[in-house]
Amino acid sequence: MMRVIAGHWKGMRLSTPAGRTIRPTADQVRAALMDTLSPWLPGARFLDLFAGAGGVGIEALSRGAAGAIFVEIDPIALAPLRENLRHLGARDRGRVMRREVSEAIEAFKGEGERFKLIFLDPPYGSALAAETLKRLADGALLEPDGVVIAQHLTKEPLPERFGSLVRWKTRRFGETTLTFFRLGE
Repeated sequence: MMRVIAGHWKGMRLSTPAGRTIRPTADQVRAALMDTLSPWLPGARFLDLFAGAGGVGIEALSRGAAGAIFVEIDPIALAPLRENLRHLGARDRGRVMRREVSEAIEAFKGEGERFKLIFLDPPYGSALAAETLKRLADGALLEPDGVVIAQHLTKEPLPERFGSLVRWKTRRFGETTLTFFRLGE
């Protein structure tokens, strides 16, 4: 069972897909992520890539983000994600896109969308973290003072730079690591 850790919906239960390979972000990791992002959260536009049941984006909304877009392709994860937004009364602040992340990124670029915070948590053991960061490397989707965060296996560290994105912080939690990027020169 997953719960919202803090903010407006603190303690509210979130649905998760049962018996699937969806891996919800652990409470400790979500708490550390949100604590690190607290200066950017108020009024932020949040993009949750590989969203699963939406725990990270929902936590951002609970802590003051103005809106979130959840990108997920797995239909098994989409049902609990939509249910979570409905249950919290957050459908007006949370938009769900059933789409491959690579396609969604290109669509956002074409629409001129920009986000303060972009979070990605692709399946572990895949090359999708690096591939997605390469798609974000031009900084086109990021507001000038925004942050991109990748959750990945600790044993699969990410490079220090992807185009205009430069690593500025890393937080490790056993086999899970959060790597934070900002626009560099």
